[in-house]
Amino acid sequence: MKRLHGNTEGLKASEIRRLENLYRRRIPPAYVVTNELALDMGRLSRALRRQIGILVDRSGKIAAVVVGDHQGLLIPEIAEYRAAPGRLRGVRCIHTHLKNEPLTHDDLTDLALLRLDLMAAIDLDQAGVPRRVFVAHILPQGPQGKLCEELPPLDPGSLEIGCDQLIHALESELARAWSARDTAPGAERAMLVSVTSAARQTAQDSLDELKELARSSGIEVVDTVLQQRTRVDPRFLIGRGKLQELTIAALQQSVTLIIFDQELNPSQIRSITDQVALKVIDRTQLILDIFAQRAQTREGKLQVELAQLRYLLPRLAHKTTALSRLTGGIGGRGPGETKLEIDRRRVRERIGRLERELEATRRQRHQQKARRSKKGLPIISIIGYTNAGKSTLLNTLTHSSVLAESRLFATLDPSSRRLRFPRDLEVIITDTVGFIRDLPEDLRVAFRATLEELESADLLLHVVDISNPRYQQQVDSVEKILEELDLATIPTIRVLNKKDRLDGEALQACLNRLGGVAIAANRRDTLMPLIERIQDIVETVTDRRPEPAADP
Repeated sequence: MKRLHGNTEGLKASEIRRLENLYRRRIPPAYVVTNELALDMGRLSRALRRQIGILVDRSGKIAAVVVGDHQGLLIPEIAEYRAAPGRLRGVRCIHTHLKNEPLTHDDLTDLALLRLDLMAAIDLDQAGVPRRVFVAHILPQGPQGKLCEELPPLDPGSLEIGCDQLIHALESELARAWSARDTAPGAERAMLVSVTSAARQTAQDSLDELKELARSSGIEVVDTVLQQRTRVDPRFLIGRGKLQELTIAALQQSVTLIIFDQELNPSQIRSITDQVALKVIDRTQLILDIFAQRAQTREGKLQVELAQLRYLLPRLAHKTTALSRLTGGIGGRGPGETKLEIDRRRVRERIGRLERELEATRRQRHQQKARRSKKGLPIISIIGYTNAGKSTLLNTLTHSSVLAESRLFATLDPSSRRLRFPRDLEVIITDTVGFIRDLPEDLRVAFRATLEELESADLLLHVVDISNPRYQQQVDSVEKILEELDLATIPTIRVLNKKDRLDGEALQACLNRLGGVAIAANRRDTLMPLIERIQDIVETVTDRRPEPAADP
């Protein structure tokens, strides 16, 4: 017999058996609920003084029996029933009301949030006999702000309303509304959410950057929500009422994904996903997804996988009956490990293997670094905020064809090229992974081997996109990361890129504020002042270097 859900505390064994027997009932597809089943539920509900609900699938089979209190009930998560884009969940909820009332606001909210096929409430008299049955369904293309439609109250003797045909028609309308959206097949439609106590302009800048990150990942941004709070809700981050509002708005706009600008802890993710029938991720997870798309080399893929597993491990949880499955066997102690514990152990083992492989890569890098030091070639590393123009500058200087696109983290794996300057000076120039504000710690740890390449640099070229209105914050973010990596003592040239997008007065203001050399990275004729500056510094650094030891 399937288990009961909800408030079963204090029930007698006989009452539990009567509730469990509801699983044996079947409802014809054309009926919302049969009169006999409604009567049994009503009498049992009055006897227990608690609301009783059932979730019914489209074949008429009862998928769950739920017990609430005298005011309401909590619909459980049914893992096997998931609402795909343009589809309903495949189950309807039928429950009793004890207070002579129609469908409540909570009923309609659950209908919308969970995308149920139907929501029905059975109004009972004092003896538990059904008086009326109230039914509502999602409105596929209703006016803005109205997502549900309530049908006229039904008489208990007239519950055959062509329920299966109604649900099919609703889902067809939803599918048509979804396909009418101007979205590429398989593309995600996202709503971006920021909940912060910071200044509004700072929060808006961060939200704008999140929008660029989403675009870089191939996600269509449908809407943004910015909420300023003096104190962030520790459970839902945004507050339960506001979360319901934005979820309903997301459903109206056919949104499939909600992205939070703030990092969500494991308990917040569980609380939010319990309330929302949509995918929910945070800024860190989005950046990890972008890195996973961009990684091309074996080392890059190892680093991204390590960062993803480090992020996943504390959030690893199962909300299904897999938690209760046990594994025994010879040598097992006690009942064995739960499925969750096995998954966590396997993740930790994989993290250990990845760390060992990356440590081997790190040693290999040190060997390569030692060989380069023997040759005595100066090393120049191009650094900067993501999408500032680093790869474009490398391509223009070295006549290379490294991928360069106007999107965040277009290139992830570092690229090195040899370059000979007009003064017969040969160097190695390297393009590194872009930085970003609040770079996730897991990524920084995973990319330690790559970032350590900067330690051997003789000169850093800090590329700044001065056409970006947030360029000062980007400069501060990059320099903060350099300080944390103990790289602030390496000679650095600020390369002010995209000078062709500013007028003379604005360009001069940037030069006065930041110093450095102004260029347009895609035009070689603008690079001569930068090349002269590089040559001067590299020659000075080279003169100070000790002579490489001669081979025996």
